[in-house]
Amino acid sequence: MSTLKEKIQSLAKSYAPEFINIRHHLHANPELSYQEFETSAFIQQQLTSYGIPFKVMAETGVVGIIEGKNPAKKVIALRADIDALPILEENDIPYKSTRPGVMHACGHDVHTTCLLGAAKILNELKNEWEGTVKLIFQPGEERNPGGASLLIKEGVLENPAPQAIYGLHVHPQLQIGQLSFRGGQVMASADEIYITIKGKGGHAAAPHLTADTILIASQLIVSLQQIISRNKNPLYPSVLSICSIQGGHTTNVIPSEVKLMGTFRALDEEWRFKAHELIREQATGLVHAMGGELDLHIDVGYPSVYNNEALTTVGRALAENFIGKERVETTEVRMGAEDFGYYTQHIPGCFYRLGVMNAEKGITSGVHTPTFNIDESAIETGMGMMAWLGSQTESF
Repeated sequence: MSTLKEKIQSLAKSYAPEFINIRHHLHANPELSYQEFETSAFIQQQLTSYGIPFKVMAETGVVGIIEGKNPAKKVIALRADIDALPILEENDIPYKSTRPGVMHACGHDVHTTCLLGAAKILNELKNEWEGTVKLIFQPGEERNPGGASLLIKEGVLENPAPQAIYGLHVHPQLQIGQLSFRGGQVMASADEIYITIKGKGGHAAAPHLTADTILIASQLIVSLQQIISRNKNPLYPSVLSICSIQGGHTTNVIPSEVKLMGTFRALDEEWRFKAHELIREQATGLVHAMGGELDLHIDVGYPSVYNNEALTTVGRALAENFIGKERVETTEVRMGAEDFGYYTQHIPGCFYRLGVMNAEKGITSGVHTPTFNIDESAIETGMGMMAWLGSQTESF
């Protein structure tokens, strides 16, 4: 008699072609953050066809419930994000984005596909596992304030309340057929910095009659780096990058206004908010000392992602059991951000990676690039693993 693991593996294999086609549909019809109305309707249609009840939250989010035997024994949440990015796709593929300037360049079409596949498998086998699985199809991961925060405010972690949550993300530097896990801090917080420097403009040949906003901006950019190099504990990774300078329009006029935009990343939440204070203090002091005025806004974004150590140990052990220990790697710490961090502030979470790279096929492009794609055999592994985690996670 086949075990539950073998049945999940068999169903994942047999359903893989169906869900590769689903991924093609999602990839060809991407929608930007908080605009995922067609994607949401498609997810609802699929869940209805599987016989899985659901409700709509935060306008485009979809939350389904699958009850196994003894549904009150445990509740495990599985999350996938559904939005796309404002990128023009350059891949020459049959399922290329049909919406110019919008692309699933971060693999959310894959995440959604894997969770739909896991849902179909778990529902078909619901008399063979215990507990309840909550399916969270989340909008708006790519844009503040983050769809996770909106769903949490609307009660996604209640009625029933999950004891733990898993999230999957494609990893274009991890070989196809592999998974990776890491406990503790795995991704950084992400805050957006907006600075406007104002001063008396004038003729470039008479800088002494102006407050040179270009020079002030230059000094400020260099000065802000000292916050990282001289104030941060060297054991805590952190990044401050100014990524945009806008000011002036010709060669001989010192502008009266210069705008800067950038991002601040940190793994330690206490240091994160201390750094905000230092940025404000340093920017204000320097700009005023050089004769300018300052408008500064820090848009507080996603928190860092913390993987519960005990849950990650459980998840990694289940992965090793499902695909083999030799195919499970350790995820590197990344300074990218993910709004999955909001969930991990409330309940134990584990954010793990699915290998999608196949160098022999030329599939190596990173996420957020116009040539990102995956080896679609990863979908079988992805949906099978999500089903296995939902059915097997017990105590941690």
